[in-house]
Amino acid sequence: LLLALLLLAPALPALHERGLIFNLDNGELCLQSAQCKSGCCHRHSGLSLARCAPKAAEFQQCSPKSIYGVYYKCPCERGLTCDADKTIVGSITNSDFGICTDPRD
Repeated sequence: LLLALLLLAPALPALHERGLIFNLDNGELCLQSAQCKSGCCHRHSGLSLARCAPKAAEFQQCSPKSIYGVYYKCPCERGLTCDADKTIVGSITNSDFGICTDPRD
């Protein structure tokens, strides 16, 4: 058991650096936005696999922050707000989409 731990010890930091669970690069499969470097775990449809994607830029479609952690449209980049009409049904189905805007404009 001690020998196995000594052999695995150098491999553990290498796994974390590559991002098998957290710190994932864009395009890698994810289950939650917290896993992605970008902060957005995106899927195209309810049947597609979610992958890390960049956050939405100004004037792009966006989703407000969600408790689900997986988006059909990524939230806005830092400093921008998602100008969307929020409804109860849209909050449940994750379909409240808007446009990223700069609140200082």
